[in-house]
Amino acid sequence: MDKEYFASINEVSREMGLPAHTLRYWEKQFPTVVRPIAGAGGRRYYRPETIARLKTIQDLLYNRGMTIAGVKKLIHNGDFSAIDMEMPTREIPHSTPRPDIYETESAPTASPFDTTKIDLAIGLLNQARELLQ
Repeated sequence: MDKEYFASINEVSREMGLPAHTLRYWEKQFPTVVRPIAGAGGRRYYRPETIARLKTIQDLLYNRGMTIAGVKKLIHNGDFSAIDMEMPTREIPHSTPRPDIYETESAPTASPFDTTKIDLAIGLLNQARELLQ
């Protein structure tokens, strides 16, 4: 009988090159696909399939340019398990904001020629500064 190996959060953290707090954060963000087993004293232990899901999440966020919201949408739509891991990836620095390629609604953007909203915001900030002085 094969024993299923459970890895501790520290082992998974080292293997993936991520801090343990990131793994705990992903548990909260993706509770349907990242469910560690709670051991004695509340310690987290991960099954091999959970580690594979964590690696998929890491790839989607860090190499494919998706956001947390995009990954949540994949999971919600049931597309998460069908992700082709052979899909080409791209390197993106972690500090660079990444557009969500799966979002259907785009965030409002300011046109370079339409500065009325910016001027209004600056005016409000100047008024606030005068009130505080």
